[in-house]
Amino acid sequence: MTDPALPWWRGAAIYQIYPRSFADSNGDGIGDLNGITAHLPYVASLGVDAIWLSPFFRSPMRDFGYDVSDYCDVDPIFGTLADFDALVARAHELGLRIIVDQVWAHTSDEHDWFIESRSSRDNPKADWYVWADPKPDGSPPNNWQSVFGGPAWTWDARRRQYYMHQFLREQPQLHLHHAPVQHRIFDIVRFWLDRGVDGFRIDAINHSMHDPKLRDNPPAPDNGKVRTRPFDFQIKKYSQSHPDIPLFLEKVRQVFDEYEDRFTVAEVGGDNSDVEMKAFTRGNDRLNTAYGFDFLYAPELTAQFLKTALVKWPAETGTGWPSWAFENHDAPRAVSRWAKGADPTVYCRMKMLLLACLRGNIFLYYGEELGLPQVDIAFEDLQDPEAIANWPLTLSRDGARTPMPWRSDAPYLGFSSTRPWLPVGEAHRALAVDVQEAQPDSLLHWTRKVLALRNGSPALRAGTIDFLDAPDGLLAFERARGDERMLCVFNLGDKAWAWKPRDAGGWTPLLSTGGAEAWHLPATSGLVAKAE
Repeated sequence: MTDPALPWWRGAAIYQIYPRSFADSNGDGIGDLNGITAHLPYVASLGVDAIWLSPFFRSPMRDFGYDVSDYCDVDPIFGTLADFDALVARAHELGLRIIVDQVWAHTSDEHDWFIESRSSRDNPKADWYVWADPKPDGSPPNNWQSVFGGPAWTWDARRRQYYMHQFLREQPQLHLHHAPVQHRIFDIVRFWLDRGVDGFRIDAINHSMHDPKLRDNPPAPDNGKVRTRPFDFQIKKYSQSHPDIPLFLEKVRQVFDEYEDRFTVAEVGGDNSDVEMKAFTRGNDRLNTAYGFDFLYAPELTAQFLKTALVKWPAETGTGWPSWAFENHDAPRAVSRWAKGADPTVYCRMKMLLLACLRGNIFLYYGEELGLPQVDIAFEDLQDPEAIANWPLTLSRDGARTPMPWRSDAPYLGFSSTRPWLPVGEAHRALAVDVQEAQPDSLLHWTRKVLALRNGSPALRAGTIDFLDAPDGLLAFERARGDERMLCVFNLGDKAWAWKPRDAGGWTPLLSTGGAEAWHLPATSGLVAKAE
């Protein structure tokens, strides 16, 4: 139930699809746009508002689409622009919005812009990327390190200079301080909005601008954790998070405001993500929302950890609107990180109800509605360049990118008619869509019920949040909007609690899981009640 007084995205549930792994329509082992289109009724049945599509743009696939060689075309492995247009049209028929994933920090080294830029120091695009002369001894211009390991600089003999890359060497850094580059980005935004796209998820936005003086990053203090990459040994003071990024985002917002009902969400990771997310979403002239990595790499989910993250986003004028995700394409599946000794199905039911009760937008990753666990990918099957480079200390992202299980009795679980680009998870067979559709008490049906509760509640979708005193391991809060008040209580600990609010008689339970009832909460349980 969307409040007409609020934009559609306020409190929206957004379903992330990793196109390579969702559905293969042509039998080449790789998911594609037509495969997604064929399964849009399933997505719509979940009760989500929008779909976020990970990159499907033309790319050499060194980083599986996050290395773009043409921002305004579809890579042939995914289909054509006509296929994309058909996907958007069908999604809109079903009441779904489409959000595309844009990468503005870097391109592929096979992009026409970079090919021209590296050809000389005086061509029209010479300044479109970050180039720098070597030090007198021939070494890189500073100490910056790339996320995926090694220096953030690669020598190019054509220009006799180094170019910067914060990720793979095949992902050269765009010079986003440069006005012509910004204007070309604005043209790309308009290209997709003109095709009916409803919003953008902007990848690694705090990596998009650097310190033009190229000052060295200071060393990071030892926090006692195992550091597997040189990147982890630095405070990224100068290589990212430049103060001009919010000013650039104001220009981006002006382009979006040329269109109605469009949406922007930024991905923000790193040590200062909370501060940056607020800066990127402050007021009404920057991005609509941002989400970070609060929960994506957390080894456990506790009541105190949740509360600490949520209280950073009070309902105050000038403070942006948050977004939350428990899973995505860069992080291990949550049930494998958090369930520990708990029954995975019980844990997933509690986790889904909890996510639906959070203040902000919520993101579901494909297969999360099925409770898919992480898949252990053998080294010889790895595709993830970061995992291959840092084996075995960096957990492969591939384990969360495996094919969607549609049919339990099919050789490749209904994803494809041939061997997929990544192995299917055998543990996913019993969790396949067809199995859960046939089970009235499955997590899939529970997800639909939970999202229906959120969508029908102004308080859960867009209300305030107030935390209540509760014993250790218990998270209790009220959501309120207008005349509606909702009480949400979750036991994330390993012991049962008998707990009740001060006005215990004034609540009607609506939905519960894990054996929770008013007012007894076993371990791994949750309850939502409405004020009478």
